[in-house]
Amino acid sequence: MPTNGAIPFFSLLLLLFSFSSPSPCLATARKPAALLQQQPLLLKYHNGPLLKGNITLDLIWYGKFSSSQRSIIVDFLNSLSSAKTPSSPSVSSWWQTTEKYRRGGSSDVVVGKQILDVNYSLGKVLKTSQLRALTSKAGYGNGGRVVKVVLTSADVAVAEFCVSSCGTHGSGRVKKHRFVYAWVGNSVSQCPGYCAWPFHQPEYGPQTPPLVAPNGDVGVDGMVINLATILAGAVTNPFNNGYFQGPAEAPLEAVSACTGIFGKGAYPGYPGEVLVDKTTGASYNGVGVNGRKYLIPAMWDPETSTCKTLV
Repeated sequence: MPTNGAIPFFSLLLLLFSFSSPSPCLATARKPAALLQQQPLLLKYHNGPLLKGNITLDLIWYGKFSSSQRSIIVDFLNSLSSAKTPSSPSVSSWWQTTEKYRRGGSSDVVVGKQILDVNYSLGKVLKTSQLRALTSKAGYGNGGRVVKVVLTSADVAVAEFCVSSCGTHGSGRVKKHRFVYAWVGNSVSQCPGYCAWPFHQPEYGPQTPPLVAPNGDVGVDGMVINLATILAGAVTNPFNNGYFQGPAEAPLEAVSACTGIFGKGAYPGYPGEVLVDKTTGASYNGVGVNGRKYLIPAMWDPETSTCKTLV
């Protein structure tokens, strides 16, 4: 599989590359379900450490996000480890699948620092190396179980964004501090058919009607899908020697191995059977805190070696 350039896809193809080393490598890739059926789906463990225990997410908001947009994402992150969700299926039950990786163990997530960079300190056109530099805004002294998450607004262009990437995760080291970081961009004005499917018609393949975004924001609800993909990969393959299938330069990870699958019966161009809100007509498959509803991609279950969905 090529490691750069535009890659054709049927309903959706998110090619997520890592920038944790001088030569970028693929950290995560979301692929059509039909392609996955051509080979056994088995994520091999490569003997590296995973992120377990209490995991803190430091958020760097780069560009202009409304308070409503920030709350959609923060509520999603707070839903990952919440035991207070009254309804089923819950976002937290989806995240609990990560606990099955490497002899179990909890991966409780909390939101830590939130840094607002509303003045675009590095401009509106970013290189991947600048994304890593932005993580320094949250500092590096919080230990090894912190993920620095950069979120770029819809008017920020990032290298390879919408060409072969919607987000990525990687790792780095500053002096004695090793850290994990991630990036996800808002694609609503640049490539919603690429990075916000199924809430927008796909750029290629069958032009099926898009689903209604559960929080009324195509770009941000799309970011949630990509953020879920990235975080699952960051926890189960934080240093590129955890769980993945294929070459380390282009690995399929916990969620990227199940791309395009949101419910039973999914196939390229069709996300599968999901729930529909009777009032708004919005599609979802997971319930979070504050009554939020989200559409969350399937995750590979190491106990059954299958892509597990909430519905």
